[in-house]
Order: sequence, then C-alpha cells, then structure tokens
Amino acid sequence: MKIINLIENTEGSTGCACAHGLSFYIETEAHKLLVDLGPSGETLNNAAKLGVDLKNIDTVVLSHGHYDHSGGIMPFSEINDKAKIYMQKTAVLDYYADDGIVPDAERYRYVGIDKRIAELKQVVFLNGDCKIDDELEIYTVKDKKHEIPFTNRRLLIKNGDEYTRDSFDHEQYLVISSQGKKILVSGCAHIGILNIMDAYYEKYGTYPDMAVSGFHLMKKTPYHRNQLEEIEDIAHKLMQYPTQFITCHCTGVEAYALMKNIMGGKLGYVHSGEQIL
Repeated sequence: MKIINLIENTEGSTGCACAHGLSFYIETEAHKLLVDLGPSGETLNNAAKLGVDLKNIDTVVLSHGHYDHSGGIMPFSEINDKAKIYMQKTAVLDYYADDGIVPDAERYRYVGIDKRIAELKQVVFLNGDCKIDDELEIYTVKDKKHEIPFTNRRLLIKNGDEYTRDSFDHEQYLVISSQGKKILVSGCAHIGILNIMDAYYEKYGTYPDMAVSGFHLMKKTPYHRNQLEEIEDIAHKLMQYPTQFITCHCTGVEAYALMKNIMGGKLGYVHSGEQIL
C-alpha cells in the first residue's frame, strides 16, 4: 500500500506547493484512488511533481462538502472522466462559515463545493454507508457520544435565508483493507475524531491500525484555557486506542504540538507532498 499527501497546509521536504486544503493519493493492490482534491488545480501540479499519473485514478472519495477538499475536482475531471467520485448527497448543500462581524466584509462566507461537480456523470451520490469492494468501504457517523469540537461551531448550513449549525452529515470516512491492515482516512473530522472512532468500532468491532485525519482544532485567534483543555482531553482519549494517528491540515500547528506532547509516537504529522506508507 502507498499513501502520499498531494497537498496540505504546511510545506514539506518535496518542494510541493502547500495550501489550506487536503488531498491524498492512495495505491492498493486493486486501486489507485484519491481522497479529496485540495482547494484548487494546484493539487494536480503537485501530483505531476510527485510522479502520480491522475489519468490512472479509478476512484475518488470526497470526505465532505467543503471547497478546500473539492477545488481540484473540476480540473481533475477534465483529464479523467472515468474515475467514480463518491460523495454524500448532502455534500452539495450550501455550507458557510461565520467569520463574525468584520468591517467592510460579509459575515457569512460560502465554503461549499463548486455546484458544477454535482453535474459530473461520474459522481456517485451516497446516502450513508457504502461498500465499494473488499478493499474499500465508506462509513458515516449516525450517533454522536462526544461533543463536536469547539472550532466547528462557526460552520453553518444555509436553508433559504436561515443559517443553522452544520450537523456534518455530509462527512464520510474511507476504510481501506489491504495487506492485512485496516487504514481509516478522514478529511477534517468536523464531527469529532472521537465520534468517528466510536462509529468505526460499532461497525467493525475493532479499531483501525492507522487513522489519517485532520482534527479541525485550528484557530486564527489565541486559544482560551478551556479550549486548550479540550484539545488535551481529545489527545488523552486518543491514547486509549490501539491506533497510530497521522494528522495534518486543519489540526493546526499549535494544537498538534500540544497533542504531540501528550501522545508522543502515537501521533505524527504529514506535510505537503510527503509519503505516509
């Protein structure tokens, strides 16, 4: 198995461009696939630099309906119109971020996907879980036992003129079964990595060998004490799982450092263009 990051927020050792977004190239015995396609066509440029031929991709999994994970889908579809693109049917709805009251700026900022994606012939809309084959399976979270992390409260869905808090039912998570191991790949874990791990156990009766995911704990402003405590609590709870965690993107450098101090070797970070496996 091979897992290579195609784009992420931080610069790595490969010279690939970095940007606020996420994309992974994954190679198994039967598949060459992508999880997300970053914020723009820059993802495709990085793939070329890394020697990844996107014409050979057979499967794309969109982790959720935000622009920074889907911006490269339209340019990708121009060079590959055969790869099936799996997304939840709710991924096409109108998602916004509440940026607060800022002078000379709109408070609510659209963060959803390009609506043209929904018109692509290779899109497969899902309503919950989906087993693609013996190697690839998609699952969703039905019940939340843990609070959604504080950083997600500003993310909204627009229905008519009304903005309400996003429930993140457009999120989905890929499970790869290959070479005797199970790898969980998420995007931002907006619904909470603890809820995602619980849902994995409820479905499979065990835990993945590795989980690759952003944790969406990044803030542009200083953390409050209670927020730092929440990050620490998540790290302590993740230590209880027999799983190796690799994070990136929306976790944020400061939150990662705090979690790394607690989790040590059980937590790693993948930078733009770097290979995990």
